[in-house]
Amino acid sequence: MCYLHSQQMFTKLIALAASFASVVAHENYTQVGITPVNNCVQFTVSAGTGCAWMCNYCANQLGTFNYYFPDNVCTYETGGCVGNPLAGKVYSCCSV
Repeated sequence: MCYLHSQQMFTKLIALAASFASVVAHENYTQVGITPVNNCVQFTVSAGTGCAWMCNYCANQLGTFNYYFPDNVCTYETGGCVGNPLAGKVYSCCSV
């Protein structure tokens, strides 16, 4: 009886650990999802996170520098990526 109970508890702990493994906490953003169908990634940013960080994040997540923001929150100008993202809003970037 104790062995069966221990095995059931172990199985529940493994399932719980697996659910936490898919959630990753980051200081600057929360990833909402990656949509492989149209090669877009969605995420939110915290206060103080700017477009330079967002553009770097998108390039890394999408594996290319050839991407865009559908809502044009960030654009590339001479000298870097610029714009004014709002904390907590869901943003998307998509590869071309």
